[in-house]
Order: sequence, then structure tokens, then C-alpha cells
Amino acid sequence: MLSKNLISNYITPLNPIPTSLKKTGKIDGKIKCILFDIYGTLFISGSGDISIAEKKSHNIHLLEQLLLKYDIKRKPHIILDDLFSAIKKKHDEMRGKGIDFPEVEIDRIWTSILENNDLDFIRRFAVEFEMLVNPVYPMPHTRELLFACKDSKLLTGIISNAQFYTPYLFKWLLGSDMSDLGFHDDLIIFSYKFGYAKPSIFLFQLAAERLKNMNIRENSVLYIGNDMLKDVYPAKKTGFKTALFAGDSRSLRMRKDDPKCKNLSADIILTDLTQLFDFMDCKS
Repeated sequence: MLSKNLISNYITPLNPIPTSLKKTGKIDGKIKCILFDIYGTLFISGSGDISIAEKKSHNIHLLEQLLLKYDIKRKPHIILDDLFSAIKKKHDEMRGKGIDFPEVEIDRIWTSILENNDLDFIRRFAVEFEMLVNPVYPMPHTRELLFACKDSKLLTGIISNAQFYTPYLFKWLLGSDMSDLGFHDDLIIFSYKFGYAKPSIFLFQLAAERLKNMNIRENSVLYIGNDMLKDVYPAKKTGFKTALFAGDSRSLRMRKDDPKCKNLSADIILTDLTQLFDFMDCKS
């Protein structure tokens, strides 16, 4: 079991960096379910995303210390090169099988890179590595919003690019696990479990199917995320209502140069999570 002690040295309060956008838009019709992105939406992400292969700058000195701690006798730049090439190789292999936007299981990647089958060792190292290169901290009012949704009996879920350690963040940083925060088990959809990453529509269609089994139609679902391509585009294609979270410039991705986003807009724009109360009846 991974404990909070593992990451206590990495927990540093982060504040969002305001963007130039303003709260705007409207939601037509009744919303019966809210689905959230995590990184850049519910949690401030130091790198703006979870996408490990895209991270370019690392604190080499701290990484060196981490490798020493785990008695890994390789230089930081070698480890990073090995990581990126292993992810790329796995992505290419998965694309060859028809997966449009592949997602790896990072503990399996580290197992192959470090040639170590001790899953507990691998997972502890992977968590520390991730917290080192991508520190996270709750977005202001995350806990308040989630409990307000729970108190008003609003169905909530997650569609997020994620890894095995992502669920732990809620307990470690918010003091409550995902079910205590009100997330429905069938609506917690993490990329690493399915091999598909956003912006693949696969994860959103999966959520839509599960919601249909609960008699909830797509047009009564609101999806909230910080990325026009990875969040708003596939959510809208699925038929969900959409909210662009524009509360932190680190993670706001407008993607204006992407043809899919050229004429794309979200139903509403939020710059603070509690602004959702202004659009919906979910205030506790």
C-alpha cells in the first residue's frame, strides 16, 4: 500500500496563475451528471498535464538523488532517454493495433526499464518520480465543489489521462478517497486502464454507454476540462455539454492552431471551480 509519507517531501502548495479569460456562457437544460478532468482542472499540475513523454525539463540534481535513494546505478539523462523511448515504442506498437491515442501503464514501463519485477519497489519509485517532475496540488475549491455536488445528490465521475497513482492523490491531498468525495465507481474512467488516452473519443463513449445504463442521456451530462482538444472536442463529439476550465495558465490549452479546435467553443467557461454554482443548482 502506498502511503502519503512517500510524497510528503514533494507536497508544496501551488497557486493557480490567472488567465485572461472570463466566466461566460450558459447551460441549457437540466444537468444530471458532471464528469471532470483531473490534471489542470481538479488539481494544479506543475507541468500542466500528466503526459510524461512530453516533459522536457527536469531537476537533474533531484533526480540524481532519487536514483541514489533507490540504488539505481544509471545517470538521470540515460533514465529519461530510456523512459521516453520506451513510451514511444509502446505507443507505436499500440497504434499499429488501431488505437488512435495510446496510453501506457507506467509501472510496466518502469519494470522494463529498471529490469526489476518487484511491483512495490517499481510503484514507489514511479510515484516519487512523478511527484518530482510533475508536482500537483488541489485547485482552489476542489473539495468544496465535490462535496457540494455530493450533498445535492448530483452524479459525478472522472474521464482523465491518469496512471495507477492518480486515485491516491485524492486521499493524499484532499484527505478523502474518491468514493467519499462522491465519484460513482462506474464513472471513474482512467486512461491507463483502457489503453486509450484523451483526446480519443473512446473514453467518452464508454462513459456515455455507462450513463445510458443509468438512464442518463448525453445532453444532460456536463464535462469539465482545461484543454480544448483533449477535453472539449471529444466531449462535444459525444454529445455532452462542455465547460472549459480556464483557471490556471499553466494548464489552459486553447489549441487555436489545431483544425479540430478552430471553430470550437465550450458551452461555458469557468475561471474558478465554484463558478459552476452560478450555472447549476449544486450549492451546499
